[in-house]
Amino acid sequence: MTETRLAPGDAAPEFALPTAGGDEISLDAYRGKRVILYFYPAAMTPGCTKQACDFRDSLAQLTADGFVVLGVSKDKPEKLAKFAERDALTFPLLSDPGLEIHKAYGAYGTKKLYGKEVVGVIRSTFVIDADGKIEQALYNVKATGHVASLKKKLGLA
Repeated sequence: MTETRLAPGDAAPEFALPTAGGDEISLDAYRGKRVILYFYPAAMTPGCTKQACDFRDSLAQLTADGFVVLGVSKDKPEKLAKFAERDALTFPLLSDPGLEIHKAYGAYGTKKLYGKEVVGVIRSTFVIDADGKIEQALYNVKATGHVASLKKKLGLA
């Protein structure tokens, strides 16, 4: 399976996806802002919860520095709503059950899991600039410590 990998300078693939609340959010709606778009394997699992809570806990600083945070998974909006409510997540969680957007960003494909090659969601984060271009493309990120590492890369730590 060959994956698309995005790199800095590439145009960020456009999307319009349903949220946990049932609204639809498009990347185009955030033109003029910097967007942190992160893909995670599954709502309410330990690693994904840790990562989402780290983004939640850093949201005030990220927002103050001009960033919008969007989380994307293959979970249905109903499950995302439970996840958001359970963990008081105040940024949009987007549903991509068909994996089209995951694939467009290279966040779905072959990865190593416990030493074996499997096909699945690749935990990835993208920083998209105000003009819709990829500023950073980070693949195979760790759930724990990722937000702190990202803030350092963005000069916010």
